[in-house]
Amino acid sequence: MFTGLIHGAGPRYCPSIEDKIARFSERTSHQILLEPEGLNTESVYVNGFSTSLPSDIQEQGLHSIPGLKNAQILKYGYAVEYDFFFPYQLKYTLETKNISGLFFAGQINGTSGYEEAASQGLIAGINAALKVQDKAPFTLLRSEAYIGVLIDDLVNKSTEEPYRMFTSLAEYRLLLRQDNAKHRLMKYGYEFGLVEQQHYDAFVQQANSQQQLHELCNTLKVTPTQMNGYLESIGDSLLFETVLLSTVVKRTTVSLPDVLQHLAPSFEILDTLRKNQTTVQHVEHDLKYEGYIKRHLQEIENFKVNEGKQIPLNFNYNNVKSLSKEGRDKLIKHRPESLGQASRISGVSVTDVSILTLYLR
Repeated sequence: MFTGLIHGAGPRYCPSIEDKIARFSERTSHQILLEPEGLNTESVYVNGFSTSLPSDIQEQGLHSIPGLKNAQILKYGYAVEYDFFFPYQLKYTLETKNISGLFFAGQINGTSGYEEAASQGLIAGINAALKVQDKAPFTLLRSEAYIGVLIDDLVNKSTEEPYRMFTSLAEYRLLLRQDNAKHRLMKYGYEFGLVEQQHYDAFVQQANSQQQLHELCNTLKVTPTQMNGYLESIGDSLLFETVLLSTVVKRTTVSLPDVLQHLAPSFEILDTLRKNQTTVQHVEHDLKYEGYIKRHLQEIENFKVNEGKQIPLNFNYNNVKSLSKEGRDKLIKHRPESLGQASRISGVSVTDVSILTLYLR
């Protein structure tokens, strides 16, 4: 890579050892992890030493590590340069805009990483199957899943290096939690026949219990007599008046499972609901972040309004005379499917979106 034979930019988050030396030359050490490759082999993967240096340099470098003076290299490091397809030429279904029925998924779309590739394969596969059945396409919003964020970013944003999916790229990440994945996505799995009936029925039962507990916390009032013993035991300030249970749960130090355990003798229904720890933890998270979640949900509703305003793929942007030169060029290049998508394209200004909105209306 350092001789200029390879021109492509490598992934920022797993650089080679020579890349690290060039970029972090002020460092005096670097961590190497020796990972056994199996129970029945003596081969070891040298994590942190990925490289495409000449073989003799690889040997010198490896043998300089304490404990590896006599190590034998079974497979030398090497570099791979990937070509890719500019993903702005894709629909959200991962079908190419130019060729009907051709779907792209994985590193061909400019991504790096196994999870990124697998998630694209899932969406492309679902939509390919739907297309041959003449059914409506399937897409996920940025507010529904990290897959939605990934594909939205790929289609709308230019990248100078392989794309990796990080939580920091999702503006609604408070909603995209591990504990609520079922509530966000299982309905789609069930619809496509990927979730068995018994599992879906169990999920629906759990969801109903969760909703019941959430509503109960927002309606059930507790007195100082009922709560102060618990609050005192955790060193929190005491109650001086009757309040909603949800108000108590929103305190930083308060644990909903512990509160239900404490109140169960007073409220029989709580004794029943507290037995499903997954449900209780989910409700606790929703209550503690309720203010932020409500704000997110309002933003999502506003987001959906523009997402629902469709733009024909053959729309002629040259007819809209008031668009900025950069905005028109980017819109012609990306051919967004909705006003919402147009607003997220780098170089398309708020004014451009407003003008486009008026023209479409």
